[in-house]
Amino acid sequence: MKESLKVDLAVVGGGIVGIAHAYLAARAGLSVAVFERSPQAQGASVRNFGMVRPVGLPPGPLHSMGLRSRHLWLELLAESGLYYHNTGSLYAAYRSDEAAVAQEFSQMGPSLGYDCAWLSAEETLTRTQALRADGLLGALWSSSELTVDPRQVLREIPNFLAARYRVEFHFNTAVQAVESNCLHAANLRCQTNFIMVAPGDDFQTLFPDYFGNSGVTRCKLQMMRTVLQPAGWRLGPMLAFGLSFLHYPAFRTCQSLPALRERVERESPALVRYGIHVMVSETARGELTIGDSHEYGLAVNVFDNPAINRLILDFARAHLSVPSLEIAEVWHGVYAKHPEAPWLSFSPVDGVRVATVTSGIGMTIALAFAEQNLKEMGAIQ
Repeated sequence: MKESLKVDLAVVGGGIVGIAHAYLAARAGLSVAVFERSPQAQGASVRNFGMVRPVGLPPGPLHSMGLRSRHLWLELLAESGLYYHNTGSLYAAYRSDEAAVAQEFSQMGPSLGYDCAWLSAEETLTRTQALRADGLLGALWSSSELTVDPRQVLREIPNFLAARYRVEFHFNTAVQAVESNCLHAANLRCQTNFIMVAPGDDFQTLFPDYFGNSGVTRCKLQMMRTVLQPAGWRLGPMLAFGLSFLHYPAFRTCQSLPALRERVERESPALVRYGIHVMVSETARGELTIGDSHEYGLAVNVFDNPAINRLILDFARAHLSVPSLEIAEVWHGVYAKHPEAPWLSFSPVDGVRVATVTSGIGMTIALAFAEQNLKEMGAIQ
């Protein structure tokens, strides 16, 4: 006989999007149960930089959502006592075309809601000891970024939610079917007022027809983590470089961007081919996370390409001044990707919402995205 359960909200998926919905609903007073098919979260939510990065989002509603999500992140982190660094970010410029984009954005950004500024090389090096001084022209500084340790927060937030808000977590529990106000797993039947399905890049298990017609695909990225850096050494702000101006939509309005793109495509076709733009963040323990690349397609190659990691590390060695770039771990992550939409959110059945971030910004917007979904469902005010 199946176990019976009744809650106000059932969440399918224990990644950051699912956890965000559980947190905001429980905080609003709803009874919540979360169902995760693995023993713990294993997808893109734990395979990223841990960057909450509003500066990369395009001006307008999406950037506002990023700032709102940052605010909610700070509330959650304060409540749970989990590690974070409110460090801001630097986009270091080593070529004149990179500096041109950084300076142009620093001039237009404040009027668009970005708290940013151009720093000289000397000013940049007062913010971080992790950049090579040789050839550094300066950096775009943004104050809005913070860093969490994704493995830690996805491991510890469920414990916090269970203790503080009595959220029920059913790990190692695959949901087999969802219908209006009812969820079915192998040995459990859950009656609920609302169901939130946060499937990540799983397009086949639940509602495959909807995903099949959505145009969504997958993005594979390769990443690495160094050994522990020496005690007392800190990265400071999260780091990015000129290549990231080509990746993030916030910078597409810069008139100086095409010249940078043309030069990179001409000089570094391999970086363009693999969608590489190098970034660096720091974990709670003091390792450095370095990446990443972008390869698109529904069929993800489970075997990593060592040439991609070499390209990333070669770039890192040329631009970083850190105690150790010895690599302790390598992995790849996979997230849902849509060519235009930053997320997919639809209701296939009354009382059911399916939501996945489709643009690699899940850590940044998850909490505000969850707030928006829950309000649209009528689950919270």
